[in-house]
Amino acid sequence: MRRQEIEVLVDFHGFALQEADDIQVPLPFPEGRTESSEPAFLVPYEMRLDIHSAGHTHTAVLVAEVWDDQPPPDTNEDGEWEAWGEAEIFSPTGRLSLEVIAGSARQILELGARGRRWKVQVFSAGRSQTARLATVGVPRRIERYTVRFWPARP
Repeated sequence: MRRQEIEVLVDFHGFALQEADDIQVPLPFPEGRTESSEPAFLVPYEMRLDIHSAGHTHTAVLVAEVWDDQPPPDTNEDGEWEAWGEAEIFSPTGRLSLEVIAGSARQILELGARGRRWKVQVFSAGRSQTARLATVGVPRRIERYTVRFWPARP
């Protein structure tokens, strides 16, 4: 398993992971982004995953794990996950960029294989505290994400 940690400068309650070669992405972030009072935590698009955050503007931590095969179930023994979702994403380059409304965050997740469809699990913790703190300031590294990737079976 390969692991990469990055800081996410969340804005407007969200961010996206999308194919790094944005010319190939049919609907680049934030186009088509769903705005509602009860948005879904994880929304898949072609070559893009939109992730809804609990805070409007803050710094979150994202840990990406790339597995060679399906990872073991996340037992959530600490009871910390407040939101989770599953999806698939295709990446022609094997690289995903982190995108925010203000533009590319210049952060790249290396998946390691080109032209592959990936299964994805996204888990988040620290959401309640971030939502509370974001009403009076800009929280830093409270909301956390773990994103697990592994090759999808044909």
